Amino acid sequence: TRTFGHRIFKLDEHLKRFYKSLKYLQMDPGMSLEKMKEITEEVLARNLHLLNDDEDYWVGQRVSRGVEPVGGDIHDSSEATVIVECTPLPFKSRAHYFRDGMEVLVPSLRRTSPDSLTPRAKTHNYMNLMLAHEEVRRQNANAWAILLDANGNLSEGVGSNIFLVDDGVIFTPEDRYVLCGVSRQTAIDLAEAQGLKVVRTDLDLYDAYTADEAFITSTSFCIVPVHSINGIEMGDGAVPGPLTKRLTDAYIDFVGHDFVAQYLKHLD
Repeated sequence: TRTFGHRIFKLDEHLKRFYKSLKYLQMDPGMSLEKMKEITEEVLARNLHLLNDDEDYWVGQRVSRGVEPVGGDIHDSSEATVIVECTPLPFKSRAHYFRDGMEVLVPSLRRTSPDSLTPRAKTHNYMNLMLAHEEVRRQNANAWAILLDANGNLSEGVGSNIFLVDDGVIFTPEDRYVLCGVSRQTAIDLAEAQGLKVVRTDLDLYDAYTADEAFITSTSFCIVPVHSINGIEMGDGAVPGPLTKRLTDAYIDFVGHDFVAQYLKHLD
């Protein structure tokens, strides 16, 4: 998760998803969700003094199966290794996305099929996503990778979900093919609260190229507008588009913190 104005965001929701992921992976963290929450809040409290007023943290929890016994098997490990950490958000390096919009490129690599490993579990098995991201960055250092799934439909990027807007309706990929981000769900909830229709469905490149708007959600970005997909501008090229701006304003009101202004403040 992250902080807004040094206040942690939806920690319960993030931890519930985390513990579901641990169950899917059959990993026992050796502590209850409530204890993990207590430790996370303590780690944040102990590190807040290191931030400036205009900075915020990523706050994360990591669990591995533990130390592999010498000459033994990893499943013989006596206890899991648990890390709780804070990392400053990269406002300076990402601020330009809020000014110019994000250039999305679709790499040749496809997202790992859910038949092999479900993307719905929050794990750090990011190699598939990182190789795709590196492929895109070799073409355009400022671009963001959004992968296609095994069926040729849009899926997701590194820690990020995509939305398309067409004729006032918001579309996003099916849950089965993506990690259902907490920021993604927040955007969906805010849209529905405003009477907007949100549809989870298969989306191919035709849908992407002909959409009126597109935006990305993630823990760090919250909502960031997309300027183009594979070089094709969204709608009339406005950044952000009107519905993206409407949802961004709703997100800002919901968290009580203007994250767009926070990013733009860090522009050179």
